[in-house]
Amino acid sequence: MKLVLFLNMGGACNLKDCELFLKNMFNDPYILGIKNAFLRSFVAFCITKARVGAMRENYKQIGGSSPLNALTALLCEKLNARQKDFKFDFVNLYVPPFAKEVLRKYTLKKSDELILFPLYPHHSQTTTTTSLQSLHRAIKQQKIQAKIKEINFFYENELYNEMLINHILRANENYLPGHKKSLIFSAHSLPLSVIKRGDLYEEHIKAHIELLKPKLNPYFDEILLAYQSKLGPIKWLGPSTSEVLAKLKNEALIYPLSFCIDCVETIFELEIEYRKIATKDYKLITCPNESDEFVEFILKRLYS
Repeated sequence: MKLVLFLNMGGACNLKDCELFLKNMFNDPYILGIKNAFLRSFVAFCITKARVGAMRENYKQIGGSSPLNALTALLCEKLNARQKDFKFDFVNLYVPPFAKEVLRKYTLKKSDELILFPLYPHHSQTTTTTSLQSLHRAIKQQKIQAKIKEINFFYENELYNEMLINHILRANENYLPGHKKSLIFSAHSLPLSVIKRGDLYEEHIKAHIELLKPKLNPYFDEILLAYQSKLGPIKWLGPSTSEVLAKLKNEALIYPLSFCIDCVETIFELEIEYRKIATKDYKLITCPNESDEFVEFILKRLYS
């Protein structure tokens, strides 16, 4: 057996799981960089209690749950139906399905292969590193002896970038033809303190945009990078997406560059919340999700 596990932070499937998500996220030392576990737990408890009410209200506006689990399950179904060489499943970091639960579904032998596939195009300790470490702990606890393989970041992959360009240009064809337009790449922000400790995320994001620009420049009046989802008073990567939208001079298309699967950050934050402050209209482009092009990229990446 060759078992492929997609790794992601996950999204709450109900309002009750909002508290679980926040609790687990802020107890993650890669997210809340407090070395003392007891102090980190206390601070995480305080932040969770302060934020859970607002998170639930946001979730109510999108139907009470994140689409991330359902979309990832559909992606796995399409991949499993397309071929017989790999079995696809997925694991979340902060809400079910957790690694230990998913791994128990399979009997893996020494001759089997377990492929860990983080659904993050760019590397960050706050996403890829912590997700992989969580999986390796679960693998060790369950004494799994299968061969382990990790799929690295893939923002440089030509097929992946062709897919993004095609999705953007298809959206552009049907949105305000003949008008001047801006293209905004919105990426999840990170605290500057994380970047200063050597995290590769900002470097990867900027390099990714430079790879995409040559084929997109002719279609847009300007191409902008912005960062979303800032939390707290400390300094984060900028400019923020909210600031860019508040000063927008043209209608725009927004592509959520750091996400492969639509989640609350895309369908609530970008689609609903930021519209209240945008000075011009904009169209949000969906993530790759379970698209045929994304399925093709994943399979070619595994077979290569």
